Amino acid sequence: MSAALETTVHMPAPVVREKHARDVTGLPMFFAGLAVYAVGVWLLVDGVIGKAADGGDPSGAIIVIMVLLFLAGSLIMKGLFTVAPGEARVLQFLGRYVGTVRTDGLRWANPLTTREKISTRIRNHETQTLKVNDADGNPIEIAAVVVWQVEDTARARFEVDDFVRFVGIQTETAVRHIANSYPYDNHEETGLSLRENADEITETLAIEISARVQSAGVKVIESRLTHLAYAPEIAHAMLQRQQASAVVAARTRIVEGAVGMVELALDRLAEHDVVELDEERKAAMVSNLLVVLCGDRSTQPVVNAGSLYT
Repeated sequence: MSAALETTVHMPAPVVREKHARDVTGLPMFFAGLAVYAVGVWLLVDGVIGKAADGGDPSGAIIVIMVLLFLAGSLIMKGLFTVAPGEARVLQFLGRYVGTVRTDGLRWANPLTTREKISTRIRNHETQTLKVNDADGNPIEIAAVVVWQVEDTARARFEVDDFVRFVGIQTETAVRHIANSYPYDNHEETGLSLRENADEITETLAIEISARVQSAGVKVIESRLTHLAYAPEIAHAMLQRQQASAVVAARTRIVEGAVGMVELALDRLAEHDVVELDEERKAAMVSNLLVVLCGDRSTQPVVNAGSLYT
């Protein structure tokens, strides 16, 4: 199946890949920003408001320095951001990807960058119940659930428009392809079937979904079929077919067992010389035993007061 996937799933190679952004611990930068603000406020109180109260004019240089300090403090504070566990921040500077921050806590990076939050938590996606045709052309209903996680934030952000919607569509596409590739039931023929080979089918499904969503930086952890049934319009006919197959299999097993028991009874009677049976008596005994052993209803014993020939 992997060889088939290589020929049927053609996804473009990713243009960007995740890299670590240049960031530092945010707490020291927070106190640095407070210190810059404090110096600016001190210059405002002492150099501007104080001199105005004494009747003097504040120095132009002090005003310029004070403004620069407030601007510097604002830039430092603007560079602060928080990262929660199970999240990442994708940083862009003037439209260019500069890296991803995965370390949780208070962080600081270039204040001129934009930071987009992307969840790296494990997610579930369950498809709707899809109505498709299996390999034999029979309409069936099938649904699956896939457990996935963002592995490369850069590809998830820049390779596709909406990676969550992309995973959903590609999962449904893979489920349809798998359903079209295998019969619902192989009816005692060779090969895999959706009903009897669930483990192999789900493994193949996970491989195909992984191949389809790899370009979006998504890792598939597990996938499982959650619903599998014939479509309502043929469900009754297929149920009758399954019941008939089960009855035939049961009858075959019963006949095989009955023949073995008859053989054992004849061998034991001959071995211990219990009774001497000619061919006609053997035939009658075999017939009676097979009727008793293979009948689907309880038999009523009949006592023969005469002989076999009267």
